[in-house]
Amino acid sequence: MEGIYLFLLIGVFVFLLLLGFVVLIVRKRKLGPGENLEPDYHALFIMGICFLPMGAIGIATKNPGFFGISALGLIYLAIGLKNKDKWKIKNK
Repeated sequence: MEGIYLFLLIGVFVFLLLLGFVVLIVRKRKLGPGENLEPDYHALFIMGICFLPMGAIGIATKNPGFFGISALGLIYLAIGLKNKDKWKIKNK
């Protein structure tokens, strides 16, 4: 039975790896030569605002897996605030 799980795990890993390569190739062709894709720092800030309390609630339930979510929230908040001058805010 363990062999089946190992086979499935390796298969999913290989599938995700191939999918990542396909996404990279498609994105490179779409952007063209010399163009760079700059991240949306405002979106990172918003994600940090969402992840930080979600991780805090998870930590309060004594689940150690939520420490990573809290850390991601802090990192996203820091990156978003550091690059506040580059926010892409769409006016309606």
